[in-house]
Amino acid sequence: MQMDTTWRRGVTLMCLATPAVAQPPTPAAPAPVKVRLHTSAGDIVVALETQKAPITSANFLHYVDTRHLDGAEFYRAMHTDSDKGLIQGGVRDGRKLFPPIAHEPTSQTGLSHVDGAISVPRLAVGTAQGDFTIMVGDQKYLDAGPGSAGDGLGYAVFGHVVEGMDVVRRILAAPTSPTEGEGVMKGQMLSPRVTIITARRVP
Repeated sequence: MQMDTTWRRGVTLMCLATPAVAQPPTPAAPAPVKVRLHTSAGDIVVALETQKAPITSANFLHYVDTRHLDGAEFYRAMHTDSDKGLIQGGVRDGRKLFPPIAHEPTSQTGLSHVDGAISVPRLAVGTAQGDFTIMVGDQKYLDAGPGSAGDGLGYAVFGHVVEGMDVVRRILAAPTSPTEGEGVMKGQMLSPRVTIITARRVP
């Protein structure tokens, strides 16, 4: 009986003395890449989803890092309601455009055209280049899926506004020309345009 008690005590002590197995540290999520658009209407800062939408984010950063967005313009304000819609800007000079990129649909990235989302417009799949849009209010009909217009693949969201939504709303509310623009863009062209003076990464 005494031996059994001693054995049990020894096992207990061994268990208490066994060191806990160290768990590997969880890798920290990479810091978001931010870009400041310094415009004639004020500053807008966007955070890019470089992990979820790497192709589209890298394309935008290519235009930023090569200064091809400097001097570009916000030229379109499309209203889906009195205070909702989207604004569109980017490079329209063909000499400054880079080759088109592959499409990253929201069904793949898990992102959505919610208030403040930045997205890239396109015609056919794989034609997106140097333009981008910013949502004012949710515009989820632009997501990929059955409710999306056209080919159902929607547009590629690649980030969101973290500062300057007041500037975005001010651009959406700016005057437009009643005659300028073609097709669905007629009456949506900003007059005057809003200049993107500089576009730079935020340190």
